[in-house]
Amino acid sequence: MLNILILSRKSLRYNPCIIIFIASSTTGIIAILSGLTSRVLSGVTVDLSATVNWICKFRGFLLFTSRAATFWLIMLATIDRWLLSSTNANRRHKSSKKNSFRGILAITFISILLHAQLFYCYEANLTNTPLKCFSRNVPCRLVNDLTFAIIAILCPLALILVFGWLTILNTHKILSRVGPLTITVNARKSQVIRNKKRSRKTDQDLLTMLFVQVIFLAIFTLPLAVQKLYATLTKNVPKSFLQITIEDFIYQIALICTYFATAMPFYVNTLSGGSVFRKAMVNLKESVIQQLLCR
Repeated sequence: MLNILILSRKSLRYNPCIIIFIASSTTGIIAILSGLTSRVLSGVTVDLSATVNWICKFRGFLLFTSRAATFWLIMLATIDRWLLSSTNANRRHKSSKKNSFRGILAITFISILLHAQLFYCYEANLTNTPLKCFSRNVPCRLVNDLTFAIIAILCPLALILVFGWLTILNTHKILSRVGPLTITVNARKSQVIRNKKRSRKTDQDLLTMLFVQVIFLAIFTLPLAVQKLYATLTKNVPKSFLQITIEDFIYQIALICTYFATAMPFYVNTLSGGSVFRKAMVNLKESVIQQLLCR
């Protein structure tokens, strides 16, 4: 929530990448609430998602849809940084708020379509499964595991690596072209130059924030993707009770790690976002204090 409030500041929300970060934070909140609320309540009362069928289905749909959208939106932010860093003017013009909104809507719609099958596949009160609210049969489990591992994690990470590397190449290409210049400018041109430098500094900080998020995203999501693929490939292999217990435990740990991936952006942005993010955070704090004093 703090991430959304800070990124929504007037000084930042003009940037197309910021729009994508806000959308990613929003879907991250949905993933955290839909995934962890029932787990927290299960320590106090009965976990309704484990016993009530429609809650189980709706929770699974919300969780997987929002989680996949979060990861794909980070990939979209990487493409936006690549477009902006390009030496091709036509590509740079494609980095716009309008295209950011289009990308957000497209990712949301596709994610909903991909996970609509969960309304059929997920079922409550199951036994011999890692969770009571889980895929009802082997075909459903195969579809869900492969969709999550390949489409929700491995594909966006692969595209992030490709476009991240292209962004680095573009940045080095731009820096190699820029040489020392001695220019005499008037006050108006000097102000334009300062604004461009400020905008460039914002873009550099956003690129740093993005790359750090990507690193932690890979660390926290790859274990579950590997576990899902392993479970799919060994579904017909006979296993002892001890091995099943160990695999279920590993699944639970890997599953919890994915919540770190959706909860980390604010802390990553605070530590790696440079002066741009921290200044916006200070301005937000000051405006809140001012409003409280006025009351």
